[in-house]
Amino acid sequence: MEPRKTIYLDHAATSFPKPEKVKQAVLDHFERYSASPGRSGHSMSLAASRSLFDARETIAAFFHVDDSRKVIFTRNVTESLNLAIYGMVREGDHVVTTSMEHNSVMRPLRDLEARGIIQLTVVSSSPEGLADIQGLARAVQSGNPRLLVVNHASNVTGTLVDLKRIAEIKGSAYLLVDAAQTAGSIPIHLDSLDVDLFAFTGHKALQGPQGTGGLILKTGQEPLLPLMQGGTGSHSEFEQQPDFLPDRFESGTPNGCGFAGLAAGISAVEEWSIPALREHEKKMTERLLEGLLSMDRIHVLGPRDPDKQTAVLSFQVDGISPSDVGFQLDREFGICVRTGLHCAPAAHRTIGTFPQGTVRISMGMTNSMADVEAALEALEWIISR
Repeated sequence: MEPRKTIYLDHAATSFPKPEKVKQAVLDHFERYSASPGRSGHSMSLAASRSLFDARETIAAFFHVDDSRKVIFTRNVTESLNLAIYGMVREGDHVVTTSMEHNSVMRPLRDLEARGIIQLTVVSSSPEGLADIQGLARAVQSGNPRLLVVNHASNVTGTLVDLKRIAEIKGSAYLLVDAAQTAGSIPIHLDSLDVDLFAFTGHKALQGPQGTGGLILKTGQEPLLPLMQGGTGSHSEFEQQPDFLPDRFESGTPNGCGFAGLAAGISAVEEWSIPALREHEKKMTERLLEGLLSMDRIHVLGPRDPDKQTAVLSFQVDGISPSDVGFQLDREFGICVRTGLHCAPAAHRTIGTFPQGTVRISMGMTNSMADVEAALEALEWIISR
């Protein structure tokens, strides 16, 4: 009996399978020059340093950044957001955010609020997950915040935020964007966006390995404090942290093989081209929406419009818990989805699905229309049963 094909529809969590060139880049790094970059003068260390530099240059070019030193390497977008939040705010500051944020934003902010360090304003989004631009503008105008934090797209509903409109109302606040769900799937030109801090992860739509991410600075002169301090391989004669980029924010031996893989992942994305990938995902989203909305017992959350969201759809089924739907999809059909609260309880309160959560289908570069049809057929079977 042939093994059942797995249909992976959980790309909002991490992309799978990775492109072949990503696996090869990681393997090459391990086998040929997996030494500590910047820590020695021997040939393997120099090759590792060059690989890391090339990855930084690749990321800067991909996001249209004029100086690759403004790209700070992190382990993931969670570390990037923590670096930005804890590094930017000072005691007595005001921070404004939306009710659709991931816990990677909400938990650091709630921690700072609970310790009396900041005043926090959370502006409610619509039940579709759409940001309240006017509400954010009022909060900015009345509260003079130091930091405004928004996600580019919700990891629960896929709802997109208009970054240009957000930038227009940010006033003197620093704008921090969580691009976990859009980096690699939506065209992003930072040279034409008034964004001060841009956090991304490497293991989702950028097709890189887990353990890779980054924070991009607008000018490199932001009053940002390091999250960690330690060995950088530079200025080792001093016991103080270097004050130049990117070393100021990059302590410890970096994930060299991971960032080599991320550079290869970005190359794979560029071979498709972001506009082509966006159209591919929009077509799958449109068909999935059409099928889900035709089923009587299914309730789709979010904007229900491929132009206003990423390839992420959340829904509930009358009479069946999200966890049971996900279990049946996996056990009976080999279809991988995510269920529950998706590390975003505030977002689920906003769309009215707390505490039970939703079933989330998230599609990516490696999916096809056949995968969408298989998911719809499986859901029809589960509902009828």
